[in-house]
Amino acid sequence: MALPDTRTKVLDAAERLFAENGYRGTSVRAITNLAGANLAAVAYHFGSKAELMAAVARRVIEPINKAQHARLDEILSRTADPGVADLVEAFVGPLFDEMPADDAGGARTSRLIMTILSDPAEEARSWTGPDEAAVRERFLSAFARALPGVAPQELWFRLRGTLAVTAVDRVEVHNQPTPNCSAATGGEAKRWAITFLTAAMSAPATETVR
Repeated sequence: MALPDTRTKVLDAAERLFAENGYRGTSVRAITNLAGANLAAVAYHFGSKAELMAAVARRVIEPINKAQHARLDEILSRTADPGVADLVEAFVGPLFDEMPADDAGGARTSRLIMTILSDPAEEARSWTGPDEAAVRERFLSAFARALPGVAPQELWFRLRGTLAVTAVDRVEVHNQPTPNCSAATGGEAKRWAITFLTAAMSAPATETVR
């Protein structure tokens, strides 16, 4: 089996360190040291630390986005107005598939997604582009049809929440299994999440405070 090239080794090291320490807590030197690469490798292969962050994020997020598109396409081929549970499954299912609790890579993906959601550094989120926007808009449009009484801003808040809940669960199950409780299988956890998140997405619209 061929050994990873320098670019791949830098990506692997950066994914691990960004997930563990955040964007600002990770230096280029730490990345290249872990990768066993020359300090100039980041500039040579990516141009900058920010572009490396973008490459790491896209490598993790693109397979999830592709699977979300495919599942939504499959649902829409059956009905033009899918229910909330089907939409939640289409959005959340690929997250569980790409972040298995019994896999170290899945845990890193979960932590990296949490970094993207919570890191104060703008570079952790500024990498998003048309592909990510397309997924967001497709699901928001479908949820808007299923939940016509909920404002777009609140729908986006809820959709972000489904992402955060899933990522937190995957990290927690991998790192700190609940004492005296057997770990849920991926299928069990996915079903529980879909039930819980369907209820959250389906909640009545929040009343406006006057």
